[in-house]
Amino acid sequence: MPTHPTAIDPANPPTGSLHFVPETMRAVWADRYGDPTVLARRDDAPIPQLGEHDMLVRIHASALNPLDWHLTTGTPYFVRLVAGLRRPKRTTPGADMAGTVVALGTSVTEWQTGDAVAGESSRGGGCGEYAVLDARHAVAKPDDVSFDAAAATPVAGLTAIQALRTHAAVQSGERVLINGAAGGVGTFAVQIAREMGATFTGFSSTRNIEMVAGLGAEVVNYTVDDITQRVGEFDVLIDNVGNLGASSVELLAEGGRYVMVSGPKSNPWLDPVPTMLRTRLRFIRSGRSFHQFTASPVRSDLTSLMEFLQSGAIAPQIDRAIGLDDVADALTEIGHGHVPAKILVHPN
Repeated sequence: MPTHPTAIDPANPPTGSLHFVPETMRAVWADRYGDPTVLARRDDAPIPQLGEHDMLVRIHASALNPLDWHLTTGTPYFVRLVAGLRRPKRTTPGADMAGTVVALGTSVTEWQTGDAVAGESSRGGGCGEYAVLDARHAVAKPDDVSFDAAAATPVAGLTAIQALRTHAAVQSGERVLINGAAGGVGTFAVQIAREMGATFTGFSSTRNIEMVAGLGAEVVNYTVDDITQRVGEFDVLIDNVGNLGASSVELLAEGGRYVMVSGPKSNPWLDPVPTMLRTRLRFIRSGRSFHQFTASPVRSDLTSLMEFLQSGAIAPQIDRAIGLDDVADALTEIGHGHVPAKILVHPN
């Protein structure tokens, strides 16, 4: 049964414990679906309950993702079958998180209070002072990696590494096109493709060319250049936008792999499902393969990402850091697709 974390006596703390765990906390909160204006800071939010495999983490930093926008708005509407039919099960956004362990579930033996950890929480909560993280999916934050960098990495980094390594099986020397190269997933994908020895091209807008080029990519400016002329030029296409239509097939060489990460979301009932289905149909008998997936919190993948961060092979591209009061506005920007790179949240 879920339990509340035991408050720590500040006069006699157990070994490794950092501070007293309060009964309430500051957190961004919404108990109904809606546009991000339904979110508001709550100063008396309850500390989340721990399951037996959970850890309570004092949040140093979290990062926002399109996932948070989808779960706040409850769109596409079919996600409510899992996320809560009438009201969200997850009241506080923020799946990405990095912080310090302050309490442990009854079955957690691998971790200790005081450990610095990072991970992706299926329960959200990163936009609060404390959140629950499944101990089986968490990884240690390397000492020389900042909490900000660790928090910016899980969701987008896992999506990028699984797109390239698990689904596209990119090999050294292959030619990779990344559509939406300036976003959270795209900026990680460019850097991971580089580490895998691929030749990589970023498809981006004028305002983000400098950032994407700075990561070492050839940049195609979609507001000026016609990417459709580069027929059969790429072995792999990582599509974070879903706006290429028939070109998604034509850009790939024979035997190429297309990985669809996301698509349009203008229709709250179904998007991006119709685009995914149309694109899948285009690949039938094309001599090229279609892949679509939702990233999973695979610990070995997250460990690889932390090692990349530690070595300097990759670095999260961070747009800005905000406080709890600015989360609603930031998620509105994300929903409109106007944010390059990552937005961090500092709860204190």
